[in-house]
Amino acid sequence: MHESKNTGIPFGKPDRVSVFPCCRGRKGEKAIVRTVAAIAFTGLSLIASATAEAREIRVGTPAEITAAMAAAQPGDTLTMTSGVWSNASVVFAGNGTQNAPIMLRAEAPGAVSMEGSSTLRIGGTYLVVDGLSFRNGYSPSGGVIEFRYNGLESRYCRLTNTSIVDYNPADAATDYKWISLYGSYNRVDHCSLKGKTHVGTTLVVWLSATPNYHRIDHNHFGLRPPLGVNGGETIRVGTSDWSMYDSYTVVEQNLFEECNGEAEIISSKSCGNIYRNNTFRRCQGALTLRHGNRCLVEGNFFFGEGVSNTGGIRVIGEDHRVQNNYLTGLKGTGYRATIAVMNGKPNSLLNEYYQVKRASIVFNTLVGNSSSIDVGVGKSTDLTLPPEDCVIANMVVTSTSGPLVRFTDTPLNLRWEGNVFYGASLGITQPGGIVIADPQLAAADPYGLRRPGALSPVLDAAVGTYDTVTQDMDGQDRSGLKDIGADEVSALPVLHVPLTAADVGPVSPVTAVGPEHSSLNPGDGRAIPEDDILYPPYPNPFNPETTLRFAAAGSGHAALDVYSLSSTHPGLPRESTSSFSHAAQAVLFSVWC
Repeated sequence: MHESKNTGIPFGKPDRVSVFPCCRGRKGEKAIVRTVAAIAFTGLSLIASATAEAREIRVGTPAEITAAMAAAQPGDTLTMTSGVWSNASVVFAGNGTQNAPIMLRAEAPGAVSMEGSSTLRIGGTYLVVDGLSFRNGYSPSGGVIEFRYNGLESRYCRLTNTSIVDYNPADAATDYKWISLYGSYNRVDHCSLKGKTHVGTTLVVWLSATPNYHRIDHNHFGLRPPLGVNGGETIRVGTSDWSMYDSYTVVEQNLFEECNGEAEIISSKSCGNIYRNNTFRRCQGALTLRHGNRCLVEGNFFFGEGVSNTGGIRVIGEDHRVQNNYLTGLKGTGYRATIAVMNGKPNSLLNEYYQVKRASIVFNTLVGNSSSIDVGVGKSTDLTLPPEDCVIANMVVTSTSGPLVRFTDTPLNLRWEGNVFYGASLGITQPGGIVIADPQLAAADPYGLRRPGALSPVLDAAVGTYDTVTQDMDGQDRSGLKDIGADEVSALPVLHVPLTAADVGPVSPVTAVGPEHSSLNPGDGRAIPEDDILYPPYPNPFNPETTLRFAAAGSGHAALDVYSLSSTHPGLPRESTSSFSHAAQAVLFSVWC
């Protein structure tokens, strides 16, 4: 076992995420292949140094986990034996450090099956849980997984590569959450949550008087059938009672497929959250800014695919920004309109409807939706306050279904500028800030996106500065004259594309064989191992220290070169280790970097 350590790269640095196989699929596969090939072509030399104090402790029961944690030190790893853990109430409580978290992981990804009445409680700091699978059971009390134990809430803890599938009680009216996030600075990533049929949010963030700063990313939220009552959200950030408090939770790079539990796919009930670069497919609901203020909805992709009741983004509250989103094929109306801006209630209680004020809805592209923009949604004898002082600017809206704009109530001081609308009737008296013109969008690309053609009137035609809009939906920089809509026509690399199931959820080992998997040239006549396996890093994608494991047949030196997607070396140190040899088995390494 060999290790190398480099703590000089901070958590979450973008090029670190793309170096290793944390983001698989179209771009991630290239990173994986290059890394494996680099290992092969350098004759297997390895960056290494020793951290002898870190231990691996094998555990086979919840009691053994509790006993091990009583003596665990930062950097230790508890490895759960493969097999069925039936009716296991696992408590993972303790304290690691930023540079040496304590880990609880499956012996092999997905090989620890938590069944029956199994649950997990995480309590402490710098703890990582990796690779569990919950199935064939239900929670008898509380959430399936909670980031707290015995009153101790978690900070800087992480749940990764874990699945919860069809973990339902017999009675659909039984209310519990699958994942409950308490505390602060926690993360849920590369998990798969599918098949919830009973009452209760799939994943919920609970607030307190201090912000959360949680991160929810690269997860696959699968089918959730219609519940028929309230309480079927896929994600809820906050509650009505705490909705005027800041959470600063980031929900990004997740895939939502057929999340049909209720009208709110995501229910934002707090302030200052970010919802970006997510993909929604065939979801019969909307990303809803239900309570709270100052949230950002940016760079998301919505594909209704012609399914009834599929919605987009619903706005309630003050100072929200909705920008760079691409929404197409959505069939919802009213509360599920593509862009729904609601009416408010005078003297609203926390659990009612605050008036929309100063919403900025800019640089979005809406293509082929049934109800493109609806302002004043919900107008009634109670909801009498129309949106006030909002701006809708630099939008591309095209559809044969109309009207393109519906005023369910007349907004107060709504500013239009730089918009290009086309297709069905406008639906309102044309203001100065809307031009009726064919945006000349090209045919859909392989991702289902229609982009401006070479002669499109949206090119370099945006009005106003909008300093907060610095990139487009692809993650490409916007500089100089900006294009109207979510897409800035550019030759820069595309950083964000609509996600598929191959891009999210638990990470599996990836095998690469032979030189055809790389553009690198060995050039020195050394043999290329026939079977190289690069395993997911632990933790994944990256805390300040990350373990990278790979297996390679053969013997000799090992060296590890790490490349970013652009093939440029990120400047990590390179060291050699002593020789290794073995008989008829692959050798396993850990690399800290």
